[in-house]
Amino acid sequence: MVTILGARFPHLTIRTLADYPGAPEPDETGTTYRQNAVIKADSAAKFTGEWCVADDAGLEIDAMGGEPGLYSKRFAGEETPFSEKMRIILDRLAETPTEARSARFRCAVALAIPGQPTEEFEAICEGVIADEPSGGGGFGYDPIFYLPALACTMADLTAEQKHRISHRGKVLSGLGDRLNALLG
Repeated sequence: MVTILGARFPHLTIRTLADYPGAPEPDETGTTYRQNAVIKADSAAKFTGEWCVADDAGLEIDAMGGEPGLYSKRFAGEETPFSEKMRIILDRLAETPTEARSARFRCAVALAIPGQPTEEFEAICEGVIADEPSGGGGFGYDPIFYLPALACTMADLTAEQKHRISHRGKVLSGLGDRLNALLG
C-alpha cells in the first residue's frame, strides 16, 4: 500500500503503525473485508489523530465455497507458510477442471479522517486457480492465481504490472482519486 500510494503522492509523508510506538493492532472481528478495514483504520486514526488508511484482502475460490476468503491469512493456521497453504488448495482442487477453478482476489480499503465518517472502497481481480505454482514475484497466493487474459500467474508479473491490475492496485487507484479530491 505504501509503495503504490507513495508513487502516486510523492509529496505526502506516508507512515505505518510501526512509526507510532504503542499503536494498537485491533482484532479483525468483522465478517467482511470492509468491516475489518474500517476496524483497523478507525483504530489507527483514533490513536494517531491522523488520516489513516487500512485494508483487508483475501482470495475467494468458487469451487471451495469462497474459501479461504476472509480467513486467507489464517487458512490452515496463521503460522503455516503460504507454500503449504497453496499445496492444500491445489490438493483440494486436484479433480476440479480448469473451467470450474474460478477465483478472485478481493480488497477493501477504509479511509478514516478524524471527525468525519470513514469511507470505504473495494475492488476485485478475477482469475482462476492454476494447476501448479508459477513465478517468483508477489506474495501469498500469487503463484497459483492465474490471469487468463495475460496467460500468467500474478507472481509472474513485475511489481509495476501487478499494481496496475491487482485488486489492491485497483482499490488504491479509487482511493487515490478520492484523496486528490480531498486534497484539492
